[in-house]
Amino acid sequence: MKKLLFFISLALCSLHGQAQLFAKDPILNLQSEDKSFLNYGYYLGFNQYDFKFEYKNDIGQDVLVNKLIGFNVGLIGEMRVNEFVDLRFEPGLLYAQRDLGFPGFTTQQDAIREVRSTYIRFPLLVKLSTKRYNNIKPFLVAGGYAAINLGAKEDSLDDNRAGEFRMKKNVYGYELGFGIDFYTQFFKFTPSIRGVFALTDELVPDDDPNSPWTGNIESIKTRGIFINFTFE
Repeated sequence: MKKLLFFISLALCSLHGQAQLFAKDPILNLQSEDKSFLNYGYYLGFNQYDFKFEYKNDIGQDVLVNKLIGFNVGLIGEMRVNEFVDLRFEPGLLYAQRDLGFPGFTTQQDAIREVRSTYIRFPLLVKLSTKRYNNIKPFLVAGGYAAINLGAKEDSLDDNRAGEFRMKKNVYGYELGFGIDFYTQFFKFTPSIRGVFALTDELVPDDDPNSPWTGNIESIKTRGIFINFTFE
């Protein structure tokens, strides 16, 4: 966390020190940065993951989700298509935690389940940029991803009666986002915000079809928000 804040502060200080960033005739930084066919970098960031629940019957008692802040880290490989379009591969590691509160129980031990997930993600994205203006360039990004949840416990023989909330290991989905490239004297710094939406059901139901935890759940799908800081 300290390293992340250090890098962000360094990038922001570099931007702040450029008095001509929005000037009429600015000094253009890194003029050949986007002309290479291949570019590389890395990113650090935060996430807040949630679940979208679908129920078999509407009984008026939804599962509550306490969304905690997690972190992301990963690498970037970018292939230039033209001045406005790039293909990006952003493999990374993501940690997230969601605490689930199930209705109908009298003890916290039965009602609360901590769902800690460590995802290895493989997003393939299209980046659509505007024309560069001085030392900034806004963009939109969209694409699909595959992920492996190392904390899924899909093959565990224990279920919620033993305190184990099981999820599927493989997840597929899509993400949408926007950001701004800032061209500093030394590197390109990019803050962005992403929305992430799983397409696959991640629930491994309990062995008992009438389980008070999973019996009424049709599916659960991850959704979340990323705030990433990219350095290229």
